[in-house]
Amino acid sequence: GIYSKDKNDAICSLVICNDSSLQRHQIIFNPDFFVEKLRHEKPEAFTELVVSNITRLIDLPGAELAQLMGQEDPQLPGTSSGFFRSLMSLKRKEKGVVFGAPLTEEGIAQISQLIEYLHKHLRVEGLFRVPGNSTRQQNLKEALNSGTEIDLDSGEFHSNDVATLLKMFLGELPEPLLTHKHFHAHLKISDLMQFDDKGNKTNIPDKQRQIEALQLLFLMLPAPNRNLLKLLLDLLYQTAKKQDRNKMSAHNLALMFSPHILWPRNVTASDLQENIPKLNNGMAFMIKHSQKLFKAPSYIRECARLHYLDSRRHASKDDLDLPVPRNFKDFQLLKFKKRGLVDPSAHQEDTQQHTEEALKELFHHVHNMPDSAKKKKLIQQFQKHPEALTPQAGVPTPRTQKRARTRSFSGLIKVWLFLPLTITSAAGVLLKLLLAGVHIGHIVCCPDA
Repeated sequence: GIYSKDKNDAICSLVICNDSSLQRHQIIFNPDFFVEKLRHEKPEAFTELVVSNITRLIDLPGAELAQLMGQEDPQLPGTSSGFFRSLMSLKRKEKGVVFGAPLTEEGIAQISQLIEYLHKHLRVEGLFRVPGNSTRQQNLKEALNSGTEIDLDSGEFHSNDVATLLKMFLGELPEPLLTHKHFHAHLKISDLMQFDDKGNKTNIPDKQRQIEALQLLFLMLPAPNRNLLKLLLDLLYQTAKKQDRNKMSAHNLALMFSPHILWPRNVTASDLQENIPKLNNGMAFMIKHSQKLFKAPSYIRECARLHYLDSRRHASKDDLDLPVPRNFKDFQLLKFKKRGLVDPSAHQEDTQQHTEEALKELFHHVHNMPDSAKKKKLIQQFQKHPEALTPQAGVPTPRTQKRARTRSFSGLIKVWLFLPLTITSAAGVLLKLLLAGVHIGHIVCCPDA
């Protein structure tokens, strides 16, 4: 999970262990790393990957698919052309830096103050339903537009003022937060139903396919829209969890926010007609399942990861075909010395030596322990795997065998960590892993960085 710029850095492969005493260091790992890398570096390949799976889940005719991909202007209820919508958006009053302007990271930074404040007042009855004071809202709106620093905890504003202003901000965006391009796709997602044993469509919503389709669709959103949507849905999710106090269920919140987040701009309820229940139910579904919607499906992650692994594999093959200069090894050694680095071959030998010394220290530590159930358990672990280190051997395991064992993980889950350890700390880690029942032949210790 950790990327190292220097390919000669020592890297350890450890199995996952549930021993809480080993979890001393927090590890930050983004499971969507390769997905985001593909999105930024190869947007066409990313779009093709995501859209092909969206169309596998929902039926999008040619025109709706072209609209989703931005190849055609969206054809929306009650609006005949994109020009009409643009004209209406220009007529909006009080267009400022934040309110009425296209969504930007600067605008999100301002609005996130409102969201952070509301997280502290989720128990207020009728939150988002009861309107605030119009004068206070106007003052707060002007302050946000001007970029003035605001102390919302000063008591000057009420939580209903802040909640109403958040809805106002969303309603004044030039297009809904989920964008016009995605409108038809969201209607289709609400129609995803389960099938019975005979393959007939039922009236039972297929929640798993709906979640999967939303995960894919959210990947297609512009970054500012996706970032704000995540903040907003998390707020509404937490609000709904306090519905015993605030009387605002996910359905009630959906009625408040669906017109701002899903409805196309400049449409009326009569324009949408039978689609309103679908949009409201879709909004409520997003609130209830918001904690699952902002990660890529596992197969998208794997496809993105394999894309880069295959690229590296091809690059390695190409490198093998290049002619190697006669003095290449001497040149490499000189380059490492200039950088203050060691020869990689010597580095591998040092790593092997540290591993063997740590294992020997571990055995001696166990051997000198007073008789106890713990010592008995550790001795049994050594007896199960005498090839790692035995009392009679006292010598390092041949290097070729050790490499073979470290590559054989026997189906265990693997994580990659850069773990600089002293010999003593390495022995401590090995001891705890043994107590957890982990095969010590699967562990490689690294020398100090």
